[in-house]
Amino acid sequence: MIWLIAAALVLALVFGPSLWVRRVLARYSSPEDRYSATGAVLARHLLDKHELQHVEVEQTEAGDHYDPQTKVVRLSEHNFNRCSLTAITVAAHEVGHAVQDHTGYKPLRWRSHLVRFAQPIERLGAGVLMLAPLVGLVLRVPGAGLLMFLAGFLTLGTSTLVHLVTLPTEFDASFGRALPMLDEEEVLIDGDRPHASKLLTAAALTYAAASLMSLLNIARWWAILRR
Repeated sequence: MIWLIAAALVLALVFGPSLWVRRVLARYSSPEDRYSATGAVLARHLLDKHELQHVEVEQTEAGDHYDPQTKVVRLSEHNFNRCSLTAITVAAHEVGHAVQDHTGYKPLRWRSHLVRFAQPIERLGAGVLMLAPLVGLVLRVPGAGLLMFLAGFLTLGTSTLVHLVTLPTEFDASFGRALPMLDEEEVLIDGDRPHASKLLTAAALTYAAASLMSLLNIARWWAILRR
């Protein structure tokens, strides 16, 4: 019984934030015509307002994000083309990252450095992960299982660490940048501000929720190795 309760708590901690984020984003995605401007139009307006004409706004299938390398705000199809509360709020959040970049916000720079540092580590981990079974079969190395776990940790754990360490950057983009912009431009319909705040919290927690899912994969690796 204790193990069942512990497992339920772990699953709630891992899946809970992700499910909550998805629920909040989906809830305010309709009506699709609640506002007069699409997420893309609002993003362009806010960027121009902050003299960021050089920053482009593009549609993407890779999820909403700001790319500090190419100076592009990328929005998913729903948020790019639609006029829902979710669309304009997420657009403002991503513009918040562009403003951080423009003003030299140091945590965003640290995040960019961490991402560049994490990528080769993840590739190394993936490579070792593929070679570990071969090493174990051919050379009969006793530590092959441990090597596989370490490779999995490098592959999955590094991105988790990056996302969690840079979580304050996400909250600053939401509440230090996006919400003040929405207030200043008087974008929100009366009564929508509390819902926008909830959406901005969800936008800030998107990466953290994904990181918790990565932790579950690490736990799955550990369970396999202990068999």
